[in-house]
Amino acid sequence: MSLSDKLRIIFSVKDTPEKIAFAFAVGIFIGISPFLGLHTLMAIAFASILRLNKLVTLAGAFVTNPLTIIPIYSFATWMGTKMTGHENTFSQTNFKEITIINIFSILKELILPFFVGTIAFGLIAGVLSYLLVYYILKRMREI
Repeated sequence: MSLSDKLRIIFSVKDTPEKIAFAFAVGIFIGISPFLGLHTLMAIAFASILRLNKLVTLAGAFVTNPLTIIPIYSFATWMGTKMTGHENTFSQTNFKEITIINIFSILKELILPFFVGTIAFGLIAGVLSYLLVYYILKRMREI
Protein backbone atom coordinates (compact mmCIF):
# COMPACT_ATOMS: atom_id res chain seq x y z
CA MET A 1 0.00 0.00 0.00
CA SER A 2 1.63 3.24 -1.14
CA LEU A 3 1.64 6.46 0.86
CA SER A 4 -0.81 8.07 -1.55
CA ASP A 5 -3.17 5.10 -1.14
CA LYS A 6 -3.00 5.48 2.64
CA LEU A 7 -3.69 9.21 2.44
CA ARG A 8 -6.60 8.68 0.08
CA ILE A 9 -8.16 6.19 2.51
CA ILE A 10 -7.65 8.45 5.51
CA PHE A 11 -8.97 11.63 3.92
CA SER A 12 -12.00 10.02 2.27
CA VAL A 13 -13.44 8.48 5.45
CA LYS A 14 -16.67 10.04 6.64
CA ASP A 15 -16.05 10.23 10.37
CA THR A 16 -14.83 12.74 12.93
CA PRO A 17 -11.19 13.84 12.73
CA GLU A 18 -10.69 12.51 16.27
CA LYS A 19 -11.91 9.03 15.39
CA ILE A 20 -9.96 8.86 12.12
CA ALA A 21 -6.76 10.08 13.79
CA PHE A 22 -7.24 7.59 16.64
CA ALA A 23 -7.77 4.71 14.20
CA PHE A 24 -4.58 5.63 12.34
CA ALA A 25 -2.61 6.04 15.59
CA VAL A 26 -3.75 2.61 16.80
CA GLY A 27 -2.60 1.19 13.47
CA ILE A 28 0.79 2.89 13.77
CA PHE A 29 1.27 1.49 17.28
CA ILE A 30 0.32 -2.00 16.12
CA GLY A 31 2.56 -1.72 13.04
CA ILE A 32 5.58 -0.91 15.20
CA SER A 33 4.70 -3.48 17.88
CA PRO A 34 7.00 -6.48 18.32
CA PHE A 35 4.39 -8.97 17.13
CA LEU A 36 5.73 -9.58 13.63
CA GLY A 37 3.34 -11.47 11.39
CA LEU A 38 0.31 -10.54 13.47
CA HIS A 39 0.00 -6.86 12.60
CA THR A 40 -2.85 -7.28 10.12
CA LEU A 41 -4.86 -9.54 12.42
CA MET A 42 -4.23 -7.28 15.39
CA ALA A 43 -5.25 -4.16 13.44
CA ILE A 44 -8.53 -5.73 12.35
CA ALA A 45 -9.21 -7.08 15.86
CA PHE A 46 -8.47 -3.79 17.63
CA ALA A 47 -10.43 -1.80 15.05
CA SER A 48 -13.41 -4.10 15.60
CA ILE A 49 -13.18 -3.98 19.40
CA LEU A 50 -12.73 -0.20 19.49
CA ARG A 51 -15.25 0.36 16.66
CA LEU A 52 -12.71 2.10 14.47
CA ASN A 53 -12.46 2.23 10.71
CA LYS A 54 -10.63 -0.97 9.72
CA LEU A 55 -9.07 0.46 6.56
CA VAL A 56 -7.63 3.46 8.40
CA THR A 57 -6.26 1.22 11.15
CA LEU A 58 -4.74 -1.12 8.55
CA ALA A 59 -3.22 1.85 6.71
CA GLY A 60 -1.42 2.79 9.92
CA ALA A 61 -0.38 -0.80 10.64
CA PHE A 62 1.26 -1.06 7.23
CA VAL A 63 3.87 1.49 8.35
CA THR A 64 6.09 -1.57 8.76
CA ASN A 65 6.68 -3.04 5.33
CA PRO A 66 9.66 -4.50 3.44
CA LEU A 67 11.13 -1.01 2.89
CA THR A 68 10.73 0.25 6.46
CA ILE A 69 11.08 -2.81 8.68
CA ILE A 70 14.87 -2.68 9.06
CA PRO A 71 15.13 1.04 9.93
CA ILE A 72 12.08 0.94 12.23
CA TYR A 73 13.11 -2.14 14.17
CA SER A 74 16.79 -1.17 14.27
CA PHE A 75 15.92 2.22 15.74
CA ALA A 76 13.39 0.71 18.15
CA THR A 77 15.91 -1.91 19.33
CA TRP A 78 18.59 0.75 19.77
CA MET A 79 16.06 2.81 21.74
CA GLY A 80 15.29 -0.26 23.85
CA THR A 81 18.98 -0.84 24.59
CA LYS A 82 19.21 2.71 25.92
CA MET A 83 16.06 2.27 28.03
CA THR A 84 17.04 -1.11 29.51
CA GLY A 85 20.76 -0.52 29.99
CA HIS A 86 21.79 -3.20 27.46
CA GLU A 87 23.87 -0.68 25.52
CA ASN A 88 26.93 -2.93 25.26
CA THR A 89 25.07 -5.63 23.32
CA PHE A 90 25.64 -3.96 19.95
CA SER A 91 29.14 -2.70 20.67
CA GLN A 92 30.38 -6.12 21.81
CA THR A 93 28.92 -7.98 18.85
CA ASN A 94 31.34 -8.87 16.08
CA PHE A 95 28.88 -9.29 13.23
CA LYS A 96 31.50 -11.04 11.06
CA GLU A 97 31.69 -13.89 13.56
CA ILE A 98 27.96 -14.57 13.85
CA THR A 99 27.09 -18.21 13.24
CA ILE A 100 23.93 -20.27 13.49
CA ILE A 101 25.14 -21.49 16.88
CA ASN A 102 25.89 -18.13 18.53
CA ILE A 103 23.13 -16.07 16.93
CA PHE A 104 20.61 -17.31 19.51
CA SER A 105 22.72 -16.01 22.41
CA ILE A 106 22.95 -12.62 20.68
CA LEU A 107 19.21 -12.58 20.00
CA LYS A 108 18.52 -13.57 23.62
CA GLU A 109 20.34 -10.43 24.75
CA LEU A 110 18.32 -8.26 22.35
CA ILE A 111 14.83 -9.61 23.05
CA LEU A 112 14.11 -7.34 26.03
CA PRO A 113 15.47 -4.19 24.33
CA PHE A 114 13.49 -5.14 21.20
CA PHE A 115 10.20 -5.47 23.11
CA VAL A 116 10.75 -2.36 25.24
CA GLY A 117 11.93 -0.30 22.28
CA THR A 118 9.13 -1.27 19.91
CA ILE A 119 6.46 -0.60 22.53
CA ALA A 120 7.97 2.78 23.48
CA PHE A 121 8.61 3.81 19.87
CA GLY A 122 5.12 2.63 18.89
CA LEU A 123 3.53 4.75 21.62
CA ILE A 124 5.52 7.84 20.62
CA ALA A 125 4.84 7.34 16.90
CA GLY A 126 1.16 6.66 17.61
CA VAL A 127 0.73 9.89 19.58
CA LEU A 128 2.61 11.94 16.99
CA SER A 129 0.62 10.40 14.12
CA TYR A 130 -2.64 11.13 15.96
CA LEU A 131 -1.69 14.80 16.33
CA LEU A 132 -0.55 15.08 12.70
CA VAL A 133 -3.58 13.37 11.15
CA TYR A 134 -5.99 15.26 13.40
CA TYR A 135 -4.40 18.60 12.51
CA ILE A 136 -4.41 17.87 8.76
CA LEU A 137 -8.02 16.65 8.79
CA LYS A 138 -9.21 19.69 10.76
CA ARG A 139 -7.44 22.02 8.32
CA MET A 140 -8.77 20.21 5.25
CA ARG A 141 -12.34 20.27 6.53
CA GLU A 142 -12.17 23.99 7.29
CA ILE A 143 -11.42 24.74 3.65
